[in-house]
Amino acid sequence: MSSVALSRTAILEQFHTYGCSREQFRIGGEYERAIVRPNGSPVHYAEPFGIRWFLTQFAKRWGWKPYLEGQNIIALQKDGASITLEPGGQFELSGAPHSDLSSLVEEFSLNRDCVNQLASEAGFRVITAGLTPITSIESIDWMPKGRYVIMREYLPEQGDLAHYMMKGTTSVQCNYDFIDEADCAKKVALCAGVAPLTTAMFANSPLYLNRPTQFQSFRGHIWTRTDPDRTGFPPGLREDFTYERWVDYLLNVPMMFVQREDTWIHAKGRSFYEFMTKGIDGHFPTWDDWELHMTSTFPEVRIKRTIEVRGADCVSHELAVAFCALFTGLLYDDTALSKGLELSQELRYYGTRDERFATACQLGLQGRFINASGSTSILELASRLVQIGADGLERYQPHNRDLLSPLEAQMARGCSPAMDLINAWQSNPTPEHVIDFLSY
Repeated sequence: MSSVALSRTAILEQFHTYGCSREQFRIGGEYERAIVRPNGSPVHYAEPFGIRWFLTQFAKRWGWKPYLEGQNIIALQKDGASITLEPGGQFELSGAPHSDLSSLVEEFSLNRDCVNQLASEAGFRVITAGLTPITSIESIDWMPKGRYVIMREYLPEQGDLAHYMMKGTTSVQCNYDFIDEADCAKKVALCAGVAPLTTAMFANSPLYLNRPTQFQSFRGHIWTRTDPDRTGFPPGLREDFTYERWVDYLLNVPMMFVQREDTWIHAKGRSFYEFMTKGIDGHFPTWDDWELHMTSTFPEVRIKRTIEVRGADCVSHELAVAFCALFTGLLYDDTALSKGLELSQELRYYGTRDERFATACQLGLQGRFINASGSTSILELASRLVQIGADGLERYQPHNRDLLSPLEAQMARGCSPAMDLINAWQSNPTPEHVIDFLSY
């Protein structure tokens, strides 16, 4: 598309090129984790054996290609995958696309082994929780990336917990293909509709400063106080999804930045539509600017060339794999997709989407959705969703059906991972015990 002039019409035409056949469906997992000291205090970028050292060692030992911003290594690439840094040094694997979940598991597992090997040598720990549980947000360093300089100024003007999101949260995400606009609309409606159930099932951020937050997923709550323009369930993620509505949302959402070579320019909240028509500081957008802009919105479901499902706290390796397996079964089997949509429609009778999401963040699987006729437990609804996904995976990739077993075991206990962490904290609230419990 680089030879085509950038316009609303051209952007819509580009979206219509994104679909693929069922035979080409792929799964791409994304996994953020935090590297901390054994007492939970932060590991800084430039210190000996710090975050920069981790990136450098991946390049030296395992052949990852480094990406520099100025003199600082900030990312790595290899075989269609990348390793990047979130603003507080959270270590993210963005995996390559896989046709089989088994390959995704191998990729996650190899990355886990490498990160743990380095952490062991450095005397650090890699933890899986939706929010850093011990240290303060203020004590965490900012990573040396230009876009984060602008984000850390802009976002707190929109939400009082924006820095918590940037420096303290970690999540699991997964990307899925679609055939065409109609197929994309169904999958978006399902993923957005069941997002409160996803949040409850994978809630794993009940602690901050080594004290209960009163939320099972404080990470989820933090997102509601980050920037309402670019988070949650914006226009375009509703039941009436079309490419046109989604593109119009993206064209009108306030921009944060523009990049020109190594320079980051503050967009000061101007829209991409204004960027196209009036420019910003004499600059007019390219297709690269559009691709960058799409990465600066953070809704619960994000649509680019694929559908990115974003609603889970960082959880254990086994549950992270189960998250990817669950939505593979839900989205890549037609019967499961239809049944999942029916369940998501049921949820609409229990208050607003924001109300359901707030309940899931606070109470996890122990919560209840309420309407005029009574209430239904989140656990019951989530269990139905897991069964639909399991049946779909049994039909789509039966040899990977067992990948859902850890999630089914969690559901059988009737609690979110957050409750397991709270129970461990109550038995021994020392920082070292909490970090040991969460260790990757």
